Amino acid sequence: MISVAATSVDRLLDGLLEAVRIARKRIDLRRHTGVHPRVGAADVLPLVPLADTDMDACVAAAHRLGERIWAELQIPVYFYGAAARRPEARLLSRIRAGADPPDLGGVPHPTAGAVSVGARPPLVAYNIVLPGATPQQAAKLAASIRESSGGLPGVQALAFDLGSGLRQLSMNLVGLDAVTPGAVLARARQLAAELEVEVGPDEVVGLCPAACADTAAADGRLLEARIGANGARLGAEECRRRGGRELLLLGAKLDERAAELAALSTGGDSILRGAEEAAALRRVLERAGALTPAAGELLRYAGAGLRAAVPPAVAREHADRVAALDRWSR
Repeated sequence: MISVAATSVDRLLDGLLEAVRIARKRIDLRRHTGVHPRVGAADVLPLVPLADTDMDACVAAAHRLGERIWAELQIPVYFYGAAARRPEARLLSRIRAGADPPDLGGVPHPTAGAVSVGARPPLVAYNIVLPGATPQQAAKLAASIRESSGGLPGVQALAFDLGSGLRQLSMNLVGLDAVTPGAVLARARQLAAELEVEVGPDEVVGLCPAACADTAAADGRLLEARIGANGARLGAEECRRRGGRELLLLGAKLDERAAELAALSTGGDSILRGAEEAAALRRVLERAGALTPAAGELLRYAGAGLRAAVPPAVAREHADRVAALDRWSR
């Protein structure tokens, strides 16, 4: 899974189109093996609204991207989620089941298959290993935990055989206002105990919004912190572009801060520290005359998102720091 954030729709779409082009060149589905359902080499491209972007803008961008993929790469395109052009095509599971023809194109590309382009809210891809579980036990656990079978709200779950007797719960948490990885892990442990199944390591695939990052599996995978790290890197690049001893030293420091933000761990104190760092870096770059619009937007989003994720108890404990942070962020 690759997560991409941009402050320009055109740059974002250019980058995604190039990613699909490279996937078409390097991945041949005729020789590809794997257990996860898929329709193509690039498979799925969801556009997710962040900051002030709304879903309508993501839908429009998804349609633009799909049109370009078909016109320029000749890979058939399905539109799904909020970008679906047919009500029955909203669900990826239906598309992957081959129930409907593509929205653009027809016969799958001989090596790259097709691609699903959509618009949706943020989700968390979350896996739990089940060492020693039988196929029947893993399937029963997946059925018990997914929403469609009466399990946790906002949870989609399948059981996969990873080989060598190892099985995995593979989940998408699509209702982040109702469920978190930690809640899913607790429920999985409860159900596994009833089945006398061991629960192994859990894994966040891709990024996790800080507000729902309640498992150590999300350490170093916080959405807002990674975006803030990219803002810091853009600032470092601008410092080096401008040159001069002081700006070059600042660029080196920004690279260090970017690495720290990218590795930010979960936990209220850590998230507060990350919010402070993002706000401070924006101010430092502004005072140095090296704050580009893109770096400013990314650092602003990171700081605001991390600040909103600070637990109330931590905010009360560090009321002076939080008050200062709120003043910096105005």
